[in-house]
Amino acid sequence: MDSSQVPAERTIGTILIGAGKLSAADAEKITWEQERSNLRFGDAAVKLGLLTEADIKSVLAQQFGYPYLAYGDTSIAEEVMAAYNPFSVLVEELRDLRTQLMLRWFEANAKRKCIAIASPESGEGRSFIAANLAVIFSQLGERTLLIDADLRKPRQHQLFKIANTSGLSTVLAGRSSVSDAIVKIDKLLCLSVLPAGPTPPNPQELLSRDAFQDILNHYSESYDVILIDTASASENADALMVASRASAVLLVARKNFSHLDAMQKLVINLQNSNINIVGSLLNEY
Repeated sequence: MDSSQVPAERTIGTILIGAGKLSAADAEKITWEQERSNLRFGDAAVKLGLLTEADIKSVLAQQFGYPYLAYGDTSIAEEVMAAYNPFSVLVEELRDLRTQLMLRWFEANAKRKCIAIASPESGEGRSFIAANLAVIFSQLGERTLLIDADLRKPRQHQLFKIANTSGLSTVLAGRSSVSDAIVKIDKLLCLSVLPAGPTPPNPQELLSRDAFQDILNHYSESYDVILIDTASASENADALMVASRASAVLLVARKNFSHLDAMQKLVINLQNSNINIVGSLLNEY
């Protein structure tokens, strides 16, 4: 066995023992099989039936600072696929989108930190895309803040299984501070979520307040990327207001669901408001 590999493979064993995936005795069996068969630690563990390929991928992700959750961990909803299955086709496509956004928007200007996620109708996947995209940016090591600005039918607190007793609505109403309302998603390292908070009677008026712009300006100093989930644009003007605050918008349509005329109307409204449309995504899920 190459002695240069020993520290890394001991680290794998240590991580797995700490996670309860292996006992110390099992780790010794794997080490013996590793030396006998000239295998890597993970390959030896799989050969002995003590670990699965998924276990190995998970621990390697931890070693290389690429965190994701193991199957069976229910701390985040399964819809947030990037948190559980970062090697799936969908997540790979979203990584491609992340690259395009980095090139076209974030890295093109250091002051650009915010993008709103918008679509005309409910059910087109805005919250789904926003949640997964936020995880993917955080996995890149970008300090990422996901804001749920859908004050009518919020979903991010459900997807990340966090409390919604305070959030954007209570911050804008002056009933709580942003620092108290933001939730750090510990298992995903670089990701924080500002939930929508209790549903207010005046969503559009709250989002129109200067306090919302102040939040974005202030937290642009603390985060590299701020993604903002919005309400359906055809039902109210909330999304347009949020997009104007963010200065950029990513449009989402759903295959065999979205209506072309509704999308065209949204594009015209955004263009008339001088809001940058940085891209569009066809959600097939």
